[in-house]
Amino acid sequence: MILKVLIVVIFAAVTVAVGIFARKHSKSVDGFVLGGRNVGPWLSAFAFGTSYFSAVVFVGYAGQFGWKYGMSVFWVGIGNAVIGSLLAWWVLGPRTREMTQRLKATTMPEFFGKRYNSKALRIAAAAIIFVFLIPYTASVYNGLSRLFGMAFGLPYEWCVIGMAVITCIYVVLGGYVASVWNDFIQGTIMLIGIVAVIVAVLNGQGGFAQAVIDLSHVALEGSEMNGPFVAMFGPDLLNLLGVIILTSLGTWALPQMVQKFYAIKTGPAIKQGAIISTIFALVVSGGCYFLGGFGRLFGDDIAYAANGTPIYDSIIPTMLAGLPDILLGIVVVLVLSASMSTLAGLVLTSSSTLTLDLIKGNIVKKMTEKKQVAYMRVFIVVFVAISAGIALFQYHSTVVFIAQLMGYSWGALSGSFLGPFFWGLFSGRVSKPAVWCSFALGVGMTVTNMIFGYIDSPINCGAICMVASLILVPIVSFFTKPVPFTVKPPSMSGAIDRELVYGAKEQNVIETQQQLRAQTAGASASTSESGSPQKE
Repeated sequence: MILKVLIVVIFAAVTVAVGIFARKHSKSVDGFVLGGRNVGPWLSAFAFGTSYFSAVVFVGYAGQFGWKYGMSVFWVGIGNAVIGSLLAWWVLGPRTREMTQRLKATTMPEFFGKRYNSKALRIAAAAIIFVFLIPYTASVYNGLSRLFGMAFGLPYEWCVIGMAVITCIYVVLGGYVASVWNDFIQGTIMLIGIVAVIVAVLNGQGGFAQAVIDLSHVALEGSEMNGPFVAMFGPDLLNLLGVIILTSLGTWALPQMVQKFYAIKTGPAIKQGAIISTIFALVVSGGCYFLGGFGRLFGDDIAYAANGTPIYDSIIPTMLAGLPDILLGIVVVLVLSASMSTLAGLVLTSSSTLTLDLIKGNIVKKMTEKKQVAYMRVFIVVFVAISAGIALFQYHSTVVFIAQLMGYSWGALSGSFLGPFFWGLFSGRVSKPAVWCSFALGVGMTVTNMIFGYIDSPINCGAICMVASLILVPIVSFFTKPVPFTVKPPSMSGAIDRELVYGAKEQNVIETQQQLRAQTAGASASTSESGSPQKE
């Protein structure tokens, strides 16, 4: 017990120390929210990965979907690595970094407002983020209860309060820089912990080969498939595909994930970050789901509800119960790391969105930069307190809605934002009505399905929303007036950098072109006077 407590205390002390160290980088809005847009590839990649995978994935999703799909659940980890990480970085990273800097956008709602020249879209996007991120933030705490109870015998309340206080301290002090440095430390712990846990659990089952043989003997009631849980695509391919789409494609439009592209350095950092992030996702996500795939071997030991349904959150803790104390201490820190890094990203996104997109210019007309940072710090404390309160309320009540909200949250956010964000980066043919339609689709379909349940799985509902958003936006834009962006042509010498003018009115575009012609004429006249040949 002393060893386990010591590991957790050292972890907490290092985390707070990083927050104190990073204070000097958090004095401006750009520094507090984006680290001055100068974050390196390793820190950015680990920040992306640790925000991606929380205790919800390690304890909840790995246990639940490993139980349902067996070893085929590893495809979710592959999808997270290839689609959710590699392609997200390759496709979105460079363009997002360039456009958000030129637009001077620090949040996703601000991007929508400036890209589509609409204050209403900016406010609507901020409201969607606020509504669907806060309850999801509360669900991040849920993975801690059983592990801390098993390892320390501590009440759930103390676990929630302790995690909330530590996270609040380092994010309030150091902002984004403190968050990414802690993400790097926490991500390293996650990588080591996942590998160690997989080796230890499989050794306890007689090794990998024996565990696969034992799993092949587990039958599924109502299925004629032999060895369904060791089959390549498992017993339910369609629903497995829904999990892959939601957890992989969802990262392309989640505000706390896309923000990592805003802050990274220019140049080769994005290509480097893509490789690092992909390897991280393959080890952490692939490892989590791979471990969960053997959950059926522990069917006699896990907890069951009164109706005989497995309590999915008990599967992974049951698998870890027999680990040595030092390894169990590492696992506890692993889950703490996963939860705190995700929580930090969520509350930083929520506080910056509320301050910069809803309060600034709407409620408080004039806000100095110092005042904006102060507001964000206050809201970080408020959001951490609210999320902790919701988590405690859910734990002590019969309400299970919050525990299921990750699927609803990802579905609503990415279902609303994916089409407008993706097409807005690459096409000048996107219209405001198309963006409004996507917002209505994502929120409307998610909320109505929560009430009426016409799609059995919230996972599948979220996946459908995302794909539909990508299809709907270009279709509606084809029949409505687009909000274009115009690219200034470079000068003859290429000395004038390209600039993007978004949502500009026709007169502004004409004035811009006239200015460029005047600059070009001046450069030509200067060349002629110096005796050099004049170029047309």
